[in-house]
Amino acid sequence: MKVVLEETQTNSPMPKGNLSELEMPNFLNKMGKGMKIGMVNMDDRDVSKWSTHSETIPIKFERVSELFEWKDLFPEWIDEEEDTDVATCPEIPMPDYRIYDNLDMIVAILPCKFPEEGWAREVFRLQVHLIVANLAVKKGKKDWYSRTKVGLLSKCRPMMELFRCEDLVKQEGDWWFFEPEMGRLEQKVSLPIGSCKLALPLWGQGIHEIYDLSKIQSSTITPKKEAYATVLHSTEAYVCGAITLAQSLIKTGTKRDLLMLIDNSISISKRNALVAAGWTLRIIERIRNPRAENGTYNEYNYSKFRLWQLTDYDKVIFIDSDILVLRNLDLLFHFPQMTATGNDVSIFNSGIMVIEPSNCTFRVFIDRTKDIISYNGGDQGFLNEVFVWWHRLPRRVNYLKNFWANTTLEATVKNHLFGADPPQVYTIHYLGLKPWLCYRDYDCNWDIGDQRVYASDVAHQRWWKFHDDMDEGLQKFCGLTERRRIELDWDRMKARKMGLADKHWGIKITDPRRKHLIA
Repeated sequence: MKVVLEETQTNSPMPKGNLSELEMPNFLNKMGKGMKIGMVNMDDRDVSKWSTHSETIPIKFERVSELFEWKDLFPEWIDEEEDTDVATCPEIPMPDYRIYDNLDMIVAILPCKFPEEGWAREVFRLQVHLIVANLAVKKGKKDWYSRTKVGLLSKCRPMMELFRCEDLVKQEGDWWFFEPEMGRLEQKVSLPIGSCKLALPLWGQGIHEIYDLSKIQSSTITPKKEAYATVLHSTEAYVCGAITLAQSLIKTGTKRDLLMLIDNSISISKRNALVAAGWTLRIIERIRNPRAENGTYNEYNYSKFRLWQLTDYDKVIFIDSDILVLRNLDLLFHFPQMTATGNDVSIFNSGIMVIEPSNCTFRVFIDRTKDIISYNGGDQGFLNEVFVWWHRLPRRVNYLKNFWANTTLEATVKNHLFGADPPQVYTIHYLGLKPWLCYRDYDCNWDIGDQRVYASDVAHQRWWKFHDDMDEGLQKFCGLTERRRIELDWDRMKARKMGLADKHWGIKITDPRRKHLIA
């Protein structure tokens, strides 16, 4: 990284004869003369006409090296526990903001390499966005509504992670005129510049303690309303998981609303059970993924975008219905969109994420469903292309039930976390086959070759222990169908024939649901 930081280059003004003239946008003419305008990344353009209208101040900075890659800011893994090292982020060169006076407006030319592959993850593009955002926060003059003026020239839409859809006042050709809310923007630029550091450490080094809420600095306005939410559509297979999710949230003591978005595939009896579990239901129309094949699992998974239409809420924490919550998560409402835990390479896992509902953002999603290619064909891949700049939560907030390394040490550590009492993880995310779709006796992921990375009897029993503490009227929605029983017995038979060494297939089944099937 030392090489990266040394290979920077100052963006020096070019000779006037080589500069192309930059016309002033109409919205600037309407603002009146005599403004002080900070100009970012505009040294290769002739802005002499602007000087007859306002005072222009070039903002000097070192351009980040081309050797600086996105993965340097968003690594696949960091030492969250600080067992061997303290996570750090490389520095992106910034201007010396102290030398500039307050500005009436900040304008910038944003890099845009669309449609090149990876264009949205260009570090120079992020650098210019961050310089503009920091200038607005540190030097921008605010109006009565705590907003300042920002003009961005780009063929690509500016990063919604910093310049929100709601803050766009006008678009004029390739010019985007924003009046961002300074409280929100200030919080964003105060966070780490990438997932190379946690947005907030979970515990002191070597100490398993909960968050100290007094350390959270929130510059945002007082939220109008906040809620937890999940989505069920197309099948009733996750109703049991959603019931358990609601009950686990309530048990943590949260007072936030619990919202369930469902489509017409959920029967009246199941809806009544979801309400009894604690959910407030809202009926939605599914959104089809135009790139999905008919009848596939991801055909309607863009229905999750409906969460952004919950505009009667200032902030929503989405939680997948295959997650069991073990500790209170209300502290996540202090974080901005998009805050989540890491997944693979430079992407976040959408199983738990902080979002800010917005009809404008929802429309952007819908407009881009045909041109965005999701790496996994689902909503997680799509959202990672929209929100490339995100904030990392500790993995214990959304602890994935998997064993990729497949070592005894990994299994020992993770199973200890799954079973710890009091809990040391905030949630368990049940990847693979779900507990309610297995026999109670053991995790049925053991019986299928490519699912064994998700198998944990400790996590499995933890889910069933919670299930048994629920009201019996809710438990009955976690039964087995005849078809599912046949599938389980078939998988056990195949595992026996394969001679899988762990011999889970030989465990005697005592689960009463095997004999008392549901329709």
